[in-house]
Amino acid sequence: MPDTDFHSYGPAVGHGLKHDPFNAIVGPRPIGWISSIDAEGRVNLAPYSFFNAFNYTPPIIGFSSIGWKDTVANIRATGEFVWNLTDHSLVEQMNVTSAAVPHDICEFDLAHLARLPSDLVRPPRVAASPVQFECRMTQMVQLQTAQGQTVESWVTFGEVVRVHIRRNLVAEGTYDTAAARPILRAGGLGDYAAIQPQDMFEILRPQGAQTLERLIRDSRASPG
Repeated sequence: MPDTDFHSYGPAVGHGLKHDPFNAIVGPRPIGWISSIDAEGRVNLAPYSFFNAFNYTPPIIGFSSIGWKDTVANIRATGEFVWNLTDHSLVEQMNVTSAAVPHDICEFDLAHLARLPSDLVRPPRVAASPVQFECRMTQMVQLQTAQGQTVESWVTFGEVVRVHIRRNLVAEGTYDTAAARPILRAGGLGDYAAIQPQDMFEILRPQGAQTLERLIRDSRASPG
C-alpha cells in the first residue's frame, strides 16, 4: 500500500517534480571556492557546492566536481589548492567565477578580485575572503555507482596546511561563525542562504556516565 505521507521515488526512474529536490534537501551547503594553478602557472578560481570538512586531525576538506574541469586538472597536476570562504559581500563575485570560460581566462580578473600570495602553496588566495585554507591534495577519487560503474564526477580531498582568519572574526579565542556572514548553497536554480547571528543556537552532545545511563534506561522503558 503506498505511503501517502511521503513523495517517494527512485532517482533512476525520475523524481516527478518541477525541479530535482536532491540539492535543496542536502542543504544549505558550504561553498568550496577553490583557487588552483596549472603546471604553466595559470590561475583558476571556481565555486563548488558539493563541499565540506571531513576530518579534524589533520584537518581535511573535500569537494566534488561534476565533470573533469580545470580546477580538478590543475590540482591533479600540482597537488595544491586554496579554499576561500565566501561571505555575503562576495556572493556576486563568486557567482561570476562560476562562468564557463576558456582555460586561459583568469576568473580572478573576470570577477575583479585581488589576490594574496599563499605561504606554503602556489595558488593565490582571494584577498577579500575572510578565511582561507591552504591545502595539499591527499586523494582524488572518481565516483561510481552501486553497480561499480564509474561516474563523471571526481572528489578531491586536501589536507589543510595553513589557515588564515581575519582577526576581527576571533573574539576571546573563539571563531565567530555568524560574524563571518558565510553564504551557503541551498538548491534550486540559484538559491542561497546566509548565516546570521539570530540563526545560531547551541546544543551540546550527550556525555557523562549518568547522562548516558539515563538515555539508555529511558530508551528501554519506551522502545521506539
